[in-house]
Amino acid sequence: MFSEAYKIAAQYTFPLIISNRFYDKTVESGLGSFVIINDEGWIVTAAHVLQGLQLYQEHQAELAKFQNSPTVGLEPNPKWILNHSMWFGADNHHIGQFHVLHESDLAIGKIVNYNPNFVKKYPIFQHPSKVQPATSLCKLGYPFYDLKASFLEDTQSFSFDSSIFPIPTFPMDGIMTRQVVTGKSPDNYYDYKWIETSTPGLRGQSGGPTFDKDGRIWAIQSKTMHLPLGFSPKIIKDGVEIEENQFLNVGLGTHVETILKFLDFYKVKYSVG
Repeated sequence: MFSEAYKIAAQYTFPLIISNRFYDKTVESGLGSFVIINDEGWIVTAAHVLQGLQLYQEHQAELAKFQNSPTVGLEPNPKWILNHSMWFGADNHHIGQFHVLHESDLAIGKIVNYNPNFVKKYPIFQHPSKVQPATSLCKLGYPFYDLKASFLEDTQSFSFDSSIFPIPTFPMDGIMTRQVVTGKSPDNYYDYKWIETSTPGLRGQSGGPTFDKDGRIWAIQSKTMHLPLGFSPKIIKDGVEIEENQFLNVGLGTHVETILKFLDFYKVKYSVG
């Protein structure tokens, strides 16, 4: 059902590599996803993938305090982030500023000096009035893929072996189950609205699109919720009888209605069906 839609979504969906080097000199990397919205280089992703950047800024402030006023006997935190990087699909992609709607787990930004030919087909968003439960939808992102970065001291930059590219995409289907509303912004401008899907979102799909059979975006994947099913079968584990609580894992994506309102607020152009 989604083979043609996948070909469309794969043209506007890209991997976001997040890398941190800590005070103890260890290096960690993870994957998220993002969508390039238009030929001006505007992108949309999940706000929580920017947490590393926020922590890096906080840790730099803590490190500066420690270096300026060292306390006798006090050791620096080995997990202070010394270096942080976000790789947005290409080495020359840099985003100077992000706009974030935290309550909707939504973030947008603009790639500096963007080449519009980087994307061959930009996305179309589904019109909010056409959102209908029980519609078949697909999520796209980059789960189940391990990245190992190294840190180059001479250039103060992260490096990856070329063999990790291209990073494989992972589509996952399901149906829209419900529209979920978790509140309203203090100025009443935004509804904190979500599209729930019958399948979970996977690590690496955060910030990626949830789209229909025509490749139109309905949501940006945010998180997975675990809904209790209300039965707890008993099993024997290591000779002890325990209860196993059963859950349905569903995905939540930021609703297209909220996304388009956020883009309108910052005067970002987009295409809508």
